[in-house]
Amino acid sequence: MATKKLASLSGRRRAGNIASYIGLTLISIIWIIPFIFLVLQSFDVATTSLTGNVWPQKWGFDNFIFLFSGDCDFLQWYFNTFIIALCVCVGQTIMQIMMAYALSRFRFRLRKAMMNVMLVLGMFPGFLTMIVLYEVLKTLGMTGENAVPGLILVSIASSGMGYYVAKGFLDTMPKSLDEAAMVDGANRFQVFYKVIMPLCKPIVIYIILTSFMGPWGDYIFAATLAKNISEGFNVATGLSTWLSQANIDSYYKYFCAGGVVVAIPVIVLFLFLQKYYVEGVTGGAVKG
Repeated sequence: MATKKLASLSGRRRAGNIASYIGLTLISIIWIIPFIFLVLQSFDVATTSLTGNVWPQKWGFDNFIFLFSGDCDFLQWYFNTFIIALCVCVGQTIMQIMMAYALSRFRFRLRKAMMNVMLVLGMFPGFLTMIVLYEVLKTLGMTGENAVPGLILVSIASSGMGYYVAKGFLDTMPKSLDEAAMVDGANRFQVFYKVIMPLCKPIVIYIILTSFMGPWGDYIFAATLAKNISEGFNVATGLSTWLSQANIDSYYKYFCAGGVVVAIPVIVLFLFLQKYYVEGVTGGAVKG
């Protein structure tokens, strides 16, 4: 009897796993179809407009050559995006790790209150402050062709509020490590830099990936600050202009090629660092 129950339970579990795998496979296929279409269209040089053909009528690299030929502002948009993503990546990583370490290791007055306030503020969508931020940055001269510094400033200024995952990861590390280092004569900064940071590789890489991908695909706020001035566009804002009613017939295939070029760095970065990304997410998903 017990053997039959175990066999029945094993059969149901196997059937559940098969159903889950089938469902996940279908979802993956549905998710990747638009990207495959984008890639195929980027190699179609028969025409620059949108056609009903999924498979390219004529293969070639003309669309990619156009992006880097200097006949458009794509290189400027790409450079702007890279500078924003790089600066935000460095700034947010430093801010979040330092904030997480302080809240994980130190106990001070109003600590809980500050954490609760940041938690509540983090629940509000960022675009609610878009008008106010725009007016402030406009006063500082960080809009239009100078939108890049404005985007960097806004992204880094609020980065400390994203400490949650990093703090959860640091909470898993015993405080005896800090105490042992301080007994050996290390100060707080030395404990943080020489003892804790080497052990935080997964969570640091997690923050690097998330903080890099955010500005890389930002559109709403970037478009608001740029004010239709091409010198201040990032790639998302710039490529969106090629889909306007006036440009889509002439630039659609160029848009597809640009989408492929923009996606490559993030895909490569994620593939090389996904092991640490998963470790950072799972290691930081604890109650702190």
